Amino acid sequence: MWRSLKLDLSAHKAHWQEVTPEEVAYGGRYRTGQLLLEQEAWRLDPLSPENPLVFAIGPLAGTGFSNANRTSVGTRSPLTLGIKEANGGGTFGYALGQMKLAHLVLEGASPDWVVLRLTRDGQVFFDPAEELLGLGNFEAAQRLFAAYGRKIAFALLGPVGEYLGLLSGIAFSDTDGRPSRLAARGGVGAVMGAKRVKAIVLEVPGKAEVWDKPKVAESVRRYAGLLREDPLVMQFYNAIGTMGMADFQNAFGGLPVRNFREGRLAPPEAFRMGGQYIAPLNKARGGKHTHACMPGCVIQCSNVIVDEKGEEVVSPLEYETIGLLGTNCGLTDPDALARLNRLANDLGIDTIETGATLALLMEKGEGPWGDYAFMEAKLKALYTPSEEARFLAQGTARVGEALGLKRVPVIKRQAISAYDPRVVEATGITMMTTAQGADHTAGNAPRLETRAMGVGEILEASYTAQVNAAVNDSLGLCVFGGSVTNKQVEFITESVNAALGTSLTPAFWRELGEGVLRLEHRFNHLAGFSHEDDRLPAFFYEEPVPPKGYTARFRPEDLAPLYERLDQGS
Repeated sequence: MWRSLKLDLSAHKAHWQEVTPEEVAYGGRYRTGQLLLEQEAWRLDPLSPENPLVFAIGPLAGTGFSNANRTSVGTRSPLTLGIKEANGGGTFGYALGQMKLAHLVLEGASPDWVVLRLTRDGQVFFDPAEELLGLGNFEAAQRLFAAYGRKIAFALLGPVGEYLGLLSGIAFSDTDGRPSRLAARGGVGAVMGAKRVKAIVLEVPGKAEVWDKPKVAESVRRYAGLLREDPLVMQFYNAIGTMGMADFQNAFGGLPVRNFREGRLAPPEAFRMGGQYIAPLNKARGGKHTHACMPGCVIQCSNVIVDEKGEEVVSPLEYETIGLLGTNCGLTDPDALARLNRLANDLGIDTIETGATLALLMEKGEGPWGDYAFMEAKLKALYTPSEEARFLAQGTARVGEALGLKRVPVIKRQAISAYDPRVVEATGITMMTTAQGADHTAGNAPRLETRAMGVGEILEASYTAQVNAAVNDSLGLCVFGGSVTNKQVEFITESVNAALGTSLTPAFWRELGEGVLRLEHRFNHLAGFSHEDDRLPAFFYEEPVPPKGYTARFRPEDLAPLYERLDQGS
């Protein structure tokens, strides 16, 4: 029997409820959006006790089905003021699936800081968390393991989230126990901090219960086989990881460089901030360049980066971090970036928002481009809630406004991720239209050379990517399996039916994806957003980006066909 759990933090009470198999199928991002809409969260101050914080998983979580154990975190964002779903991999969703806990809702605010602990047999404890306060994520994680044993999974709030910094995310444990898989975007950590929850600890049952075990086992084997036969999965994600996108975007001209002033950091043959340079160097030093962040994943796009002595620095180093905390700040040394990434993980912050914010300080002249010491000092300042830390932790839009800058790369107050919308146009349209703020994960099409395409084709590419991303997020699937998953709709539907005992048809896929987009669009409309909020910052329309010399072509008035679809049911 699947259940949901609502925790009244103010009263320290737990309320369990049975969840039907059909409701479990509509999980993850769909479930977070629906619950937020039902509870009218658009009316609420994002940092008030009333704003819910929802954790939801997909129907295959807890099994060995590859890359199916991501966790969606949903709330009204204190960063964008719209709806937010941030998700992460690791072991937290795996544990929720084995508990058959479809979603967990935090309501109210605890009188004192707590660690929420859920045992294998369904008991809920509100343990004191005072000894963890102020600690970085790595030290806090070790104390959780010392207190509760190694057979746990956790969601952990870093020190920036404790003082409600909008850079803060929520860190999930990875397969080795690192607090390094972040649901990072939108300030979801600040909402957890406002509820005075330092961590959520789950005892991992160790076994998943499914409707038809033989069929699910066969689905697990078949899906793994399909992934291993897919060239994009094995030759790109498995071999190089997401950092390979840095090589592509540098050559393509869509890489953010020095606050989006350029689209290429260096000639491709001299570029050192991508997988073609970093992967062989890391392997030669003894690092891992094929690593699974969640149990059962055969894509294994994660990595463990080591220094010249072979000692671990960070896991993982990914493309978005390379783009925003790296090249967008003028960094050219991957070792320096890895150390900054480690600091960011310890702080529990979004490297996209953080990198975009630091680039604004450099734009203002407060530090030279690519100055590692300057960046390190700013990150270290975030550990304690000083006036400087609280200022930086507001995020890119608010810092840019305070500094009086015109070149502030945000949409709906959230930093644009590592795809220049002048060049990577379909992804740019996604970042404009999604209710999530400037978030590429809402529907990415990073390799399209759109200048050779018609406008209708480009809009359709963005919309299709958005629908598929919404489905994957709702099913708890990592989008890096999309080259297989999105083509195997009937098989994925059959796998869900085998796990739950449902009778879904392949039409379920599109109904689920479009349902998510309309829920989120409706929420933002009720929260006061209009299509004008989708407009790119002016400099994207005014400044040609080298080397291609493109300016942005799309404005909200050009996106009417997408809005017509999103408005259905609003």
